[in-house]
Amino acid sequence: MSYEVTVEPTGDVIEVEEGQTILDAALRQGVWLPFACGHGTCATCKCQVVEGDVDLGNASPFALMDMERDEGKVLACCAMPESDLVIEADIDVDPDFAGYPVRDFVGTVTDIVDLSPTIKGITFALDDDMEFQAGQYVNLRIPGVEGTRAFSIANKPSDSRALELHVRLVANGAGTTWLHESLQVGDTLDVSGPYGQFFVRKSDEQGAIFIAGGSGLSSPQSMILDMLEEGDKREIYLFQGVRNVAELYNRELFEALDQQHANFHYIPALNEPQEDENWTGFKGFVHEAAIKYFDNHFSGHKAYLCGPPPMIDAAITALMQGRLFERDIHMERFLTAADGAEEQTRSALFKRI
Repeated sequence: MSYEVTVEPTGDVIEVEEGQTILDAALRQGVWLPFACGHGTCATCKCQVVEGDVDLGNASPFALMDMERDEGKVLACCAMPESDLVIEADIDVDPDFAGYPVRDFVGTVTDIVDLSPTIKGITFALDDDMEFQAGQYVNLRIPGVEGTRAFSIANKPSDSRALELHVRLVANGAGTTWLHESLQVGDTLDVSGPYGQFFVRKSDEQGAIFIAGGSGLSSPQSMILDMLEEGDKREIYLFQGVRNVAELYNRELFEALDQQHANFHYIPALNEPQEDENWTGFKGFVHEAAIKYFDNHFSGHKAYLCGPPPMIDAAITALMQGRLFERDIHMERFLTAADGAEEQTRSALFKRI
């Protein structure tokens, strides 16, 4: 049995199978609804039921209060229709968003490499082509780990049968520990995707500033490779921030791209370089490198930020002080269990600060 759900104000109509959540059905049919945690605790996917009956599912009482339940509000990530529905959602989809449907894949591990002391590069061969926009992410189902874990796609979209992920080892993280210690070449994992609203606004001709920290390099890598492959003529800047040279992974790739493309500029920054590394590049945090490079004047650009919350917050402050404002700042925060979220859980809704 299935139910018809009409999503207002867009008028999209989706088919939701019995026992399926509204959010899952929407994403798998190419209809974007805002969401973040995906398991009923953050309230990002809250919407209003206008007509019909619905099972609220496992919605947290903190994310969906009793008064809201009485008013007919639901969380799309938990709610399951019990009849045909009409819902109203807070939808603001960027015109550059392609809206590829979420699909399920089987990925076979073809390569595992140490990118840094704490980050592994894992490459999968998928059982079918996956359409995605550079900057989006996938969910992995990991043996023995409840739920799924989200990781950004590092390869460019034209490599549609490949999936490259950069996985940072999270202390006491069941998912990343298994991927680092147990995963072998030849193993298969279930993959779903693509997810996310982090992508290059290609209709905007302003220069692009990428600021990345740690394994947050994965999304910018995909985005930059895609832009350069398509012959994008905009000025492109990548600021990569890590502690020391050992953590500065894929440096050779970006230095080569800097030499090959006149419009691409690579600026690495180390905030704790070791004395024996003889580092002659920028010393300090990555947002400070951007401030120095642009002389604290960022207007006329789009900025794409990807990394841990402290880096994101510092970069936003720097950009806004340098006259770049919310409409031109897009971000992807990497959250871990230590931040009060599941490992590598991230949002498909990126609020502009």
